[in-house]
Amino acid sequence: MNTGSGEPGEVAVVTDETETGEGRADDGLGSRAPEFVKQRRALHLSWQVGVFVLGLAVVVAGVIMLPLPGPGWVVIFGGMAIWATEFVWAQLVLRWTKRKVTEAAQKALDPKVRRRNITLTVIGLVIIGVLAGIYLWKFGFVAPWSIKDQ
Repeated sequence: MNTGSGEPGEVAVVTDETETGEGRADDGLGSRAPEFVKQRRALHLSWQVGVFVLGLAVVVAGVIMLPLPGPGWVVIFGGMAIWATEFVWAQLVLRWTKRKVTEAAQKALDPKVRRRNITLTVIGLVIIGVLAGIYLWKFGFVAPWSIKDQ
């Protein structure tokens, strides 16, 4: 973009749209830091480091919650959302994830898929019930507090 009227002695200012972030307004990618932060390079770099560290802490907490009780995946995506406020790569990952989740939800709502899932669930429950019945018929049921030491 070129600003200036072209009169003699006037300096024409040429800016790169990707550098200012104006060209990214249509696709929503880029930093969402306040303008006063973006205007100062050192402050913006500090802001990015802070956002990265905070997002990393949240993602690590989510990874720890995966095998432990807690909403691990939700926390991991929360950390990705924190990163997405500042980093384009995280915004693209979140867009891809949202697209895949939406596709999976649409697929799960398909009547054929729902019937198949219900059928497989019922078959699985019947198999588990039969196996539990065979075990109880063969070995019986003894409550843990009724077990006597020999």
